[in-house]
Order: sequence, then structure tokens, then C-alpha cells
Amino acid sequence: MSDTAVADTRRLNSKPQDLTDAYGPPSNFLEIDIFNPQTVGVGRARFTTYEVRMRTNLPIFKLKESCVRRRYSDFEWLKNELERDSKIVVPPLPGKALKRQLPFRGDEGIFEESFIEERRQGLEQFINKIAGHPLAQNERCLHMFLQEEAIDRNYVPGKNERERTQAGEATGRGEGKADAPLNGSLMQGSIPGPWDYELSQRQMLNQLSHPGAQVLYLF
Repeated sequence: MSDTAVADTRRLNSKPQDLTDAYGPPSNFLEIDIFNPQTVGVGRARFTTYEVRMRTNLPIFKLKESCVRRRYSDFEWLKNELERDSKIVVPPLPGKALKRQLPFRGDEGIFEESFIEERRQGLEQFINKIAGHPLAQNERCLHMFLQEEAIDRNYVPGKNERERTQAGEATGRGEGKADAPLNGSLMQGSIPGPWDYELSQRQMLNQLSHPGAQVLYLF
């Protein structure tokens, strides 16, 4: 075997990891937890809310830590807003479980602890998939959902305030376009893999079949 072949197959020397690298916070991170479900109300006005806690160091978010309370219909609102105004194809929400809402059931229906926990897990997966993508991070409705105590359903759709400010500054400098939003943020429970490559392929195919369209797949 030649010296060149040996060099090509030899393992690259990696930098030793110190305690700071091993236990320090990642350079870019985004963690969203759905927890502490609470059921309130009686009769047809009964519903369950969940705490949505976010921690991040991404500059695009105004608050680095926030905690708000949301119900299932708020997640539906966010999904509809993203699909209507940003042309983003988002993953599905956990089902509405209509059969569990029928009267004269022998159990608590959608208020059973096991069902609430199953829905909580589904909502957590849903919001992490959306919030972890840089294009979705530009949308004002996402910032309102994650960081404002009350959702203003009469808001004006569009980019969030920080993104608009960055775009204005870039235009003033003559750059034409604002810097691209950060990506590579680490979602809780996610592992970087071939998903990014598959996403870019789907985006390219969509552009070829629908010139000028901007569609983002988050599956």
C-alpha cells in the first residue's frame, strides 16, 4: 500500500475535550418544554392548559427565558397562522380525539391523565420542530406564541420586530438583504442528521415545479 493510501485512511487527530467543552452550554441552543398540565372549568367550558417554557441563546428571540400557558386551541392557532401567512407546511398536531368528547362516557375522556400526557408529548414534539427551524423563527406569530402572556389574534402577520430591525439596518448599509437567520439550533431531544439534506432537496424540487414559491417542509 502506498504512503498516500495510508495517509488517506488514517484517522484524523481530534482536539482533546476539556471540562468547559464537555459541560459548558452549547454555542447555539433552543429548548422548549411542555409541562404542568392543568384542567380548569366545568361542563362544556372545561379545558386543559399547559406551560410552555423556552430557554435559548439565539439572538433572534427577544427573551432568553420565557414561560407562558397555552391550551390546545392556541397550538391550532399557531399552525393555521404559519400555513396561511408564511406558506410553511408544518407537521400535524396530535389529534382532537373527537370520540373521547362524546357524552355518557364511562371515563374522563380527553381529561384522562393518560390522554393528557399523550397529548403533552405530541404538543412538545410539534412546537420543537417548528421553533427549531430558522425560517419559522422569523415569524411574528411564533414569537407571540412562545413569549407573550396573551395572544393577540388581531395582530398584523409578518416578520418579528427584531428581524424587521435587522433588515432595515442591512438595507441602510446598502447590503440589500438582511443576514440569514441562524440555523443549527439544537432542539431538545433532536439529533442532527440527514433531515437537513432531505429538506434542501424538497425545497429545490418545489422551486423547480413552482417558481417563486417559498414553501418550507418541517416533517
